[in-house]
Amino acid sequence: MLKASIPPSVTEHAAGMAEFYHHGELLSVMTTQPLGRALDYRAPEGGCHAGAFVEVPLGPRKVMGVVWGPGAGDYDINKVRHVIRVLDAPPMREEMREFLLRSAAYTLTPLPAMLRLATRAPGLGDPPSMRKIYRAGDGMPSRMTDARQRVMAVLEEYGDLAFTLKELSEMAGVTSSVVKGLVDQGAVREEESPRDLPFRPLDPSLPGKALTEDQAKAAAVLREGIKSETYGTTLLRGVTGSGKTEVYLEAVAAAVQAGRQALVLLPEIALTEQFLERVEERFGAKPAEWHSGVTMTERRRIWRMVGQGNAQLVIGARSALFLPFQNLGLIVVDEEHDTSYKQEDGVLYNARDMAVLRASICGAQVVLASATPSLETWANAEAGKYRRLELTSRFGPAVMPQMGAIDMRQAGLPGDKWISGEMKREVDARLARGEQAMLFINRRGYAPVTLCRACGEQIGCDQCDARMVEHRFLKRLVCHQCGESKPMPEACPSCGVEGKLAPVGPGVERLGEEAAGLWPEARIATLSSDMYGSARALKAEIAGIAEGAADIIIGTQLVAKGHNFPKLTLVGVIDADLGLTGSDLRAAERTFQLMRQVAGRAGRAEAPGAALLQTYQPEHPVIRAILAGEEEAFWAAEAGERRQAGVPPYGRMAGIILSGSDAAAVFDLGNHLARHDGPLRAMGAQVFGPAPAPIARVRGRHRVRLLVKADKGVALQEALGRWVGGLRLKGDLRLAVDIDPQSFY
Repeated sequence: MLKASIPPSVTEHAAGMAEFYHHGELLSVMTTQPLGRALDYRAPEGGCHAGAFVEVPLGPRKVMGVVWGPGAGDYDINKVRHVIRVLDAPPMREEMREFLLRSAAYTLTPLPAMLRLATRAPGLGDPPSMRKIYRAGDGMPSRMTDARQRVMAVLEEYGDLAFTLKELSEMAGVTSSVVKGLVDQGAVREEESPRDLPFRPLDPSLPGKALTEDQAKAAAVLREGIKSETYGTTLLRGVTGSGKTEVYLEAVAAAVQAGRQALVLLPEIALTEQFLERVEERFGAKPAEWHSGVTMTERRRIWRMVGQGNAQLVIGARSALFLPFQNLGLIVVDEEHDTSYKQEDGVLYNARDMAVLRASICGAQVVLASATPSLETWANAEAGKYRRLELTSRFGPAVMPQMGAIDMRQAGLPGDKWISGEMKREVDARLARGEQAMLFINRRGYAPVTLCRACGEQIGCDQCDARMVEHRFLKRLVCHQCGESKPMPEACPSCGVEGKLAPVGPGVERLGEEAAGLWPEARIATLSSDMYGSARALKAEIAGIAEGAADIIIGTQLVAKGHNFPKLTLVGVIDADLGLTGSDLRAAERTFQLMRQVAGRAGRAEAPGAALLQTYQPEHPVIRAILAGEEEAFWAAEAGERRQAGVPPYGRMAGIILSGSDAAAVFDLGNHLARHDGPLRAMGAQVFGPAPAPIARVRGRHRVRLLVKADKGVALQEALGRWVGGLRLKGDLRLAVDIDPQSFY
């Protein structure tokens, strides 16, 4: 999608945003339709305020929009139509409109696309009403059919959550009559309920956990920031297990005490269950929960309650940043370094950076919490832009794990095995003591490549230039780029020879298979996001592991994020070198962060922990820094290299991604842009490319990239807007601009 040039300045738009428009007056309405601008309408009978959610005619359709300001008057006044009605929804606050404007300007995103992020809930304009909802009942059906079993499984999986009839039927894959039959037998309970209920109020006066001296000092600083009712950003850095969560929950308590709302962003949906329990223990009530695993009915309730001030705390994924908070006083970005905060499709934005922007507009405090902060955040703290708080020791009796390396050059393993003898002995010792061990590899599936030993063919995706990954659990080959999957073939698709297809390399499933052979009596749990039917099933598995339901945990990077397994005393990293190769400028940083994070899962209770890294490069500077725990030295060295190269955070970058079904046309467009880069050269920026993207074809579309590099102080968005804003794309050609790219796939 071609990104629009920079929207008009915030001040120009904001001047009349508090206005009231009387019946018939000209006003502008921004819709979520891909038009790139607001449209003129006349105010409805009774008038409306700026920010009101309205229904307007657009051609033969009726669409939702927001009253954005006075009309432009550049359309035939006799053809301007009236707003149909004002919707029964909290009006969009001026600060929210400013946030959307400024984030659209920063990311070079058309404003309607930004507005879609802020209205991602169904039935926003429906009036308050009663509805029938369905929960698990006390009875059991007289006869259990497959359809009834599916309904009961959904209800069991989602616990206390209520469903509409349509939601429950669709999620179970049954007709509504199946649900109604279960109601008649008492297995499902039908209730009348208000459509949108306020969330139970949190009690900030309840006592939290006793804090250490470091924690108490950090919490006091955060509370003072909340009391100031001004903007400020704080890096809360603490070793894994140091109790960062307890510290920023004190800031949440201060915000709630002051009558303001708080938002906590988490990088992974599987983290929410443990976190919700901690919040409920601290405040006596559960917060609102916003992520892809929440039902559409609950999404609508949260959106409306947040806008009315009846949800004091929201725990959510990155999209929660676009909820209509009435009085936002605190945003916490937990594990702020995590790459999942960068949205890589649709609207390309980094939730960490947008959190800082939103807080600066509404006078809120931001807490960026991490044991291994991003270099961008570290540099801002070093420069004094962010306050910095340190937690240097683990909470309670726990101590940091001992770090060690296993030199795989000396291991003598056969080509189809990956667990060294030394690692096996260390796991054996933990199992003998009744403790848990974790084996970590950052690859999903069974094997990353499936090779034909007859002709050498590597099975690839039909839609992408990517190898398909065998998922033996699913009995399918899966493309990790487009999601395409197909059954595992018996014969090679290229030469037709049977029995010659062989897996190459390890994935998490293959590692689990090897572990089962080494420890046949052990309870082994394999944790990977694609091995569970739903987020709730994954969260339930993690909760069971925390309670001791597994002896050995086999996991991908999912297990590195914030989980607390009290019995876990050994973490073994199977391939510590995996992220050290390639041209990604953040490869060293990400490897360092991931290894330190996953090592931090060990020894979080009384028993001491250890982390062992299997590596073929024990002398590599990143591996040495991980083992020595020299974090400041690592960041300083990494910062020095980036500064010398003039790359982020000491320079600016933007990615231009071109795509289309015709490879020649895509390259022609890239060459045209490279030849006409005057607006960028005038500002001293450099353009590299065009070049095929590392994965040059995704979902049948050929992809070409250009990279723009500029000095730190350059107004890059303005130049980019002039460079690409006048393009007229033909056919199915698409262009997207990625400001501050995090990946270059």
